[in-house]
Amino acid sequence: MESKSSILDCNRFNAEDELSLPPEDLELVRRRTKVLGSSYRLFYRRPLNLIKGKDEYVWNVQGEKYLDMYNNIPSVGHCNQAVIEAVNEQMKKINTHTRYLHENIIRYSENLLALMPAEIDRVMYMCSGSEANDLALRICMEYTGGTGVLISQEAYHGNTFLVSSISPSIGGEQKLLESSRLIPTPDFYRSGKSDSEFTEWYCKKIQEAFDSMKACGIKPACFIADSIFSSDGVHPEPRGFLKAAVEVVHKNGALFIADEVQPGFCRTGDSFWGFLRHGIIPDLVTMGKPMANGIPCSGLAGKHEILESFSAKFPYFNTFAGNPVSMAAAQAVLDFIQQENLLEHTKTVGAELLKSLREIQGRHPMSVGDVRGAGLFIGFELVKDAEKKTPDQKLTIDLIDGLYKRKILSSNAGPYGNVLKIRPPLVFKSEDIDWFASAVDETLTELGR
Repeated sequence: MESKSSILDCNRFNAEDELSLPPEDLELVRRRTKVLGSSYRLFYRRPLNLIKGKDEYVWNVQGEKYLDMYNNIPSVGHCNQAVIEAVNEQMKKINTHTRYLHENIIRYSENLLALMPAEIDRVMYMCSGSEANDLALRICMEYTGGTGVLISQEAYHGNTFLVSSISPSIGGEQKLLESSRLIPTPDFYRSGKSDSEFTEWYCKKIQEAFDSMKACGIKPACFIADSIFSSDGVHPEPRGFLKAAVEVVHKNGALFIADEVQPGFCRTGDSFWGFLRHGIIPDLVTMGKPMANGIPCSGLAGKHEILESFSAKFPYFNTFAGNPVSMAAAQAVLDFIQQENLLEHTKTVGAELLKSLREIQGRHPMSVGDVRGAGLFIGFELVKDAEKKTPDQKLTIDLIDGLYKRKILSSNAGPYGNVLKIRPPLVFKSEDIDWFASAVDETLTELGR
C-alpha cells in the first residue's frame, strides 16, 4: 500500500502550482520561501491566504468565506470575543512570570482541577503541548526509574527532541526512541471482533510490548496515548477498551499519560475529558492547543505524589508558562465552555453531524467504509473495496481537494492517510451540517465513487 507521507505530499503546494495563484498570493509565497525556506509546509495545492476568522468561519484575502472543519485550536471559535477581551484587559495591567504571586494562575488552577478526577490534584504549566508531553515523559522516567515508553503506531505527541522520538506519524527519517515499543492502531473497524474480544486483543498487545522491553533489559516507564487516537485515524470505540489497557500498564509498574491536547476540553461530547469516556483515572494529563484558544498555553496535571517526586529533585521553571495573560485567556475559554454549555452542544451537534455523514455512507456504500466518532471529533474512512476494507488514499486526497474547492477546510489521518479527520471549533452550528454534508456527497458523486 502507498505510504501516508507520499499521499500527504500530493496535497501540498509546490512550484508547479504557482500559475494557479492570484498575483498577490503568488508574491507572498515567493517572499515566504525566500525567508522561511522549506521548513514550513503549506496546506493545499492552492495555498490559502487567510486574513479573518469568526466562530467556525475564516475568510481569505479575496473575501471568500470558508467553513473550518479541521482546526481544533480555536476551540471556542476563531476570534472569540470573550478571549479577546480577557487578553486585552490583562495586557493593560501586567504580564510576568510565575515567580511572583498572581490571582490568575491560582484561580484557573483551582477551576481546572475541579474538572479532573479527585486523584489529579496538582498542575504545572508550559507553552505548548510538546513541552507538556516532554515534561510528562521525564516525570514518568524519574518516578518509575524506567525508560520504556509504549506508543501507538501512528501517534503524534509533539516536536521536541524527546517527544518527536515517540511520534511515529512524523514519518520520513524520524528515529524513534530505542526504548520505545509500538502498539498497533486500535482499528476496531477492521478487527472483526466483538467489544470484549477486541479489548482482550489490545491488552494482549500491550503486554507483549512490555515483555519485549523486559527481554531487552528495559524497565517500563509509561504508556502515552490520546484517548481518541486521532493521528491513528480517530478510534473512539469500543468504549472502555483503553481502561483495560491502562490496568495492564499499571500491573507492569508503568504510568499512563493521557494526552488530552486533541480530545480534551469537551471535544468528545460525552465528558469534559476524553479519558473519562473510557472510565480512566490517568497518572498524568497533558493539555495544549485548545486550552487558551490559540494563545501559547499548555498544562500538565497529575497525582501529587508523582509530580512532587520529580520537582523535589528537578525544580521546573518556564519563563512564559502560566503568565497572567495566558491564564486570562485560558480562564475565558473555561468560562465560555461552561456558560455556553458547550459539552451538551458538542454532544448534540456532533450526533447530528455523525448521523448526516452515515446517511452519506449509505449513498456511497462502496467508497465510504466507516463513519465513527464522539462529539465533534469524527473519522470518515474511504476505501477502495467495502468488503475487503482496502484503504483508498487517493480518493481521500481528492475528497479534501473537492471540499476545498467548495470552501471547506479539512485534512486526513490514519496509517494510510485515508481517513477524513473532522474536528471543527466547538461552536460549530447545526445549520452548517448541510453545507458540509452536501459538499462531501457532491464531491464523492463527482469523483464517480
